[in-house]
Amino acid sequence: MRIGDAAAAAGTTPRALRFYEQRGLLHPPARSASGQREYGPAEVARVRVIRQLLAVGLTVDDLASRAHRLDLLGEEPPHRCSESPGPDTFAPVVHARLAALDAEIARLTALRAKLLHHIATGGAEVPAGT
Repeated sequence: MRIGDAAAAAGTTPRALRFYEQRGLLHPPARSASGQREYGPAEVARVRVIRQLLAVGLTVDDLASRAHRLDLLGEEPPHRCSESPGPDTFAPVVHARLAALDAEIARLTALRAKLLHHIATGGAEVPAGT
């Protein structure tokens, strides 16, 4: 199928497919005689996996570091991210992303507390550490 049909089947846009290819998340697709990209069911399944992982908070860079394992997550039944633990699996990437999210939550919580303090004091006091 052509790029527009593949994108629609995966719930995304042709631009996203080209971006995923550029970033190494998708292998360069076969080309038709006229040079148009041709995608099959395996590529559509891979794009669906990519979109699911992005939707739960992983980044394109996170996925690019494990692009060679994306097909495993698209299998039926899919492999779990935590199966066969090791440095080459998704587990370290997921743990690193969780740590980054926890750090951002802590930063935002502290910022919220400072803003509440600022409101409570009528802006007269600037909390320490700013």
